[in-house]
Amino acid sequence: MIPETGKVSVVHSSQCRMPTRHGCFEMHVFTECESGREHVALVLGDLAAEATPLCRVHSECLTGEVLGSLRCDCGSQLDEALSRIAAAGAGVLVYLRQEGRGIGLTEKIRAYALQDEGLDTVEANQKLGFEADLRSYRPAADILRWLGAGPVRLMTNNPAKLSALKADGIAIHRREAIIADPNAHNQSYLDTKRDRMGHLFEPSKES
Repeated sequence: MIPETGKVSVVHSSQCRMPTRHGCFEMHVFTECESGREHVALVLGDLAAEATPLCRVHSECLTGEVLGSLRCDCGSQLDEALSRIAAAGAGVLVYLRQEGRGIGLTEKIRAYALQDEGLDTVEANQKLGFEADLRSYRPAADILRWLGAGPVRLMTNNPAKLSALKADGIAIHRREAIIADPNAHNQSYLDTKRDRMGHLFEPSKES
């Protein structure tokens, strides 16, 4: 299903073979029409040939994925998603460039400083004048359509992401939980995602 606007939010920019420690993927870059942000899809195998390919829609987290921060579970989730796709032999990871739930790196670090003073992640964003989550999943929906992915098994704990992709016309065969081991630095963060944002830290369920 194409959204009622009929407008595509991204255009395909480039692609190449991308060998990784998880296997050799096909990397596609998409440019967002309105913002100019560049998003990435890592594809393994033939998505069109898969009845229900594994799929992860993942938002950028420089601190967790590049610097190894223990304040979140982003780096662990990214690694786990790629491992599961590799084990399945086919699937896609869509990597959206929307740092800090859409507020950007500078504001995310300001939010971290507020969390050090005792606020949780939702309260910190709100004190800075933002909603708890400003991310858009429309680019991911358009990327998945461009790639020809059929009904997907979506690796996520976030019900808002699940609902947004469905609203943008992506068929979800099943949600699959993707849970990282907690640590002393991120336990409060994970509790807030569960208790205040409704994240589903439980076994997978049929959609």
